Amino acid sequence: MALIRRQFLSRAALATSALGAPVFANAQSARFNWKMTSAYGKGSPFYMDGPGSATDLAKRIREMSDGRLNIQVFGAGELIPAFEGFDAVRAGTVEMNHANSYFWTGKTFAAQYFTAVPFGLNFQGMNGWLYDGGGQELWNEVYAPFGMVAMPCGNTGVQMTGWFKKEIKSVADFKGLKMRIPGLAGKVYANLGVDVKVLPGGEIFPALERGVIDAAEFVGPFQDRRLGLQKAAKFYYTTGWHESSTVSELLINKAAWDKLPKDLQAIVSNAAAACNVISEGWCQKANSEAMEDLVKNQGVTARPLPDDVIKALRAETEKVLAEAVKDPLTKKVHDSYFAFKAKYDRWSEISEEAYHLKVRG
Repeated sequence: MALIRRQFLSRAALATSALGAPVFANAQSARFNWKMTSAYGKGSPFYMDGPGSATDLAKRIREMSDGRLNIQVFGAGELIPAFEGFDAVRAGTVEMNHANSYFWTGKTFAAQYFTAVPFGLNFQGMNGWLYDGGGQELWNEVYAPFGMVAMPCGNTGVQMTGWFKKEIKSVADFKGLKMRIPGLAGKVYANLGVDVKVLPGGEIFPALERGVIDAAEFVGPFQDRRLGLQKAAKFYYTTGWHESSTVSELLINKAAWDKLPKDLQAIVSNAAAACNVISEGWCQKANSEAMEDLVKNQGVTARPLPDDVIKALRAETEKVLAEAVKDPLTKKVHDSYFAFKAKYDRWSEISEEAYHLKVRG
């Protein structure tokens, strides 16, 4: 009887091993090799190189997954042109794209709200809306008809208004100005008579230097200095009115996403969230140092836009947004964004803003 019992248990163990263990092993050992394209050129700081960049994101995912999800990163022009990431991910040509959602305004206007809205939320507020205020769910709802999902994977914080060859004294100085500026801000400028251009980062300096454009907005002091924009224009304006926080988008093909095991999905989501915070922190350090250099050593004149110009920009922004919300889906996103912003602004006024006023006072 003892012998029979031992044989039974041995056979049961073998059966369990044969039926159960391989299933577990397959789930844990499956490997995925993906491609990720970018709207930014190879080596671009913040976007393609350094803490929180596309390259850093891929590295974190590979290490966190112990090599089970390996992502090959391609800069703009290496696999596809800079602004074709949306179509490439949608078609399944690549599994991921790293860019900014406001490049896809021609596909769906509502996408712009997930990058930046003029006079909108700052970095803290944007994260509040996306992670806990319903923004992430709306983002995926906007992309659902295209078979894609998305998530934040970086943030520049407050950006600079941009570089101008001539001083901006009034709204009249915008008339006929040729300027590189994407997103909702481009529509606002267009209403004020600006000839708006959308150019990839690598094309901005030569266009500004040759006079193809008269002004350009890119990111902030560090990235702008690296492009050499200070050599082509000396007036550097601020306020951050157009992009008070600019979100980097990780765009993913939904069918490919659904094939990932849950633990790999969690790794991607958490790696992207880490890069979101880390990249913004890097910007704070890099920009503070670069701004000092531009003003002290490179003859740049840095100043805020005149108050009447800001007033005019705000008025035109309201008109642009009023037109945008005629689309039901855009209105749904818009209403969620600004309802959250109203609450956040009230809190920020008695927390962040009060702190800065007291400290600087």
